[in-house]
Amino acid sequence: MNSSSIFLPMAALAVWTLMVLLILPYKRLMAVKHRRAKVNDFKFGESANVPADVSIPNRHLMNLLELPVLFYVACLTLVAMHSVDTVFVALAWAFFVARVAHSFVHLTYNNVIHRLQIFALSNFILTMIWLRLVFSLL
Repeated sequence: MNSSSIFLPMAALAVWTLMVLLILPYKRLMAVKHRRAKVNDFKFGESANVPADVSIPNRHLMNLLELPVLFYVACLTLVAMHSVDTVFVALAWAFFVARVAHSFVHLTYNNVIHRLQIFALSNFILTMIWLRLVFSLL
């Protein structure tokens, strides 16, 4: 298998993260425009005055920049080790799909139980990637 095939799910997750990033200024500008928040509410991140529907995209973006770092590192390590195979690529795509599903729940109806289940699934997939990677080193 071509090692570069692992870059597609990586790129897809990076593009997804950038798309979520675009929601932030829109939500913030609309909140200020409709007087639901003040510009100074965003001076040090977000104050307690910021409505939940405006602060959730910011929290979600942070979430997309936390755990996925381990995904990116694992993928790059696989390329460096010339260990990319069909299973790793399938797991990488599964991780991407789980993260998008998590985003959908978090950014729309935000059911905590559904969000937790999908988050746990993405964590499980990432754990499988790392365990398989580590065992390939042994």
